[in-house]
Amino acid sequence: MTQPDAIPASPGGIDRFRLYYERNERRIAVVAFVAGFVFDILTFGRVDSWLAIGQQILYLAVIMTALTQMFLEEARPPLELEKMFAVKRWYYQGRTAVVHFLFGSLLNLYTIYFFKSSSLLVSFSFMAFLVLVLVANETRRFKSLGLPFKFALLGLCVLSFFAHVVPIFVGSIGVAVFLFSMLVGYLPLIGLGWGIRAFAPELFRRARRQILVPSGVVLVGFLALYLLKVIPPVPLSIPFIGVYHAVERTEEGYRLSHERPPWRFWHNGDQEFRARPGDRVYVFFRIFSPTRFSDQVLMRWYRRDGARWSLSDSIPINIVGGREQGFRGYGVKSNYQPGRWRVQVETTDGREIGRVYFRLEIAPEAPRSFEVEIQ
Repeated sequence: MTQPDAIPASPGGIDRFRLYYERNERRIAVVAFVAGFVFDILTFGRVDSWLAIGQQILYLAVIMTALTQMFLEEARPPLELEKMFAVKRWYYQGRTAVVHFLFGSLLNLYTIYFFKSSSLLVSFSFMAFLVLVLVANETRRFKSLGLPFKFALLGLCVLSFFAHVVPIFVGSIGVAVFLFSMLVGYLPLIGLGWGIRAFAPELFRRARRQILVPSGVVLVGFLALYLLKVIPPVPLSIPFIGVYHAVERTEEGYRLSHERPPWRFWHNGDQEFRARPGDRVYVFFRIFSPTRFSDQVLMRWYRRDGARWSLSDSIPINIVGGREQGFRGYGVKSNYQPGRWRVQVETTDGREIGRVYFRLEIAPEAPRSFEVEIQ
């Protein structure tokens, strides 16, 4: 009499999760990356928030620790996950997804910072670069690079972190501050490489190839983009800029007078400016800068002259930080001609923070009434 075949036991919940993860590792990594973007949009706060700075330091430390473990494990026999305790096994099985989640969260945060600190052209260029990074991270070619590409991403995040944190502590921006932030940002990666050289010298050649060179390429790229004025002037940003017929400072705030019709709701003030005799053109802005920040910006007035923009005026404005809604300021122009105008607010080294366009036409004397906004 033969015995019936034994029925294999159905896998438990943990084993089913492990099988699903192994079969869908790439999809899970993409979902984790995108989830990091969504998570950080929901938790976004002030650029100088101690909570946000601490959160970034924690994320960067976790990523560096995980990538360093992966680097050291390449020189050891493969891990035997089935012999590990459950918690340790879960960590090794989900480590890659966690790294992708944290990369997504950090890159999203820096995208927001850079988006708020630049004109649309520069912002979309940087966002397109981040999308390219996301796509490249999932291609076979970059997957085959493995750790070097991940350390390059880590270098991108570390340099982005120090690019906006160092000016917060220094209280100003400029070439010297940016170069100092790049030096400070590269030190953790240099320290990691030299730590490997000190404690595992046989691994230093691989560390140089997989850690120092990729992150060094990112550093050179940052410096080149800064010289080309593609890197936005973080942590400064302009949440509001508009054109008005009058600006008056009162106890309740700045009173901004305009005659914009209600249907032109996408304009800030009179971007279709009808000038009567004796009118002056006011451009009002709010510029965010961190607490204890003190620096100078330039308001540049350009007029369209044929196929090019001609500089008409440049007005220096001193700004101080700390106000929740941003430092409020304005510029005035009394001598003008009809035509298309552009007003840019820039740093003293010519890095644009924000701009507004308007069209000016000369109108005859006639009764008119203004709407008033309070800022």
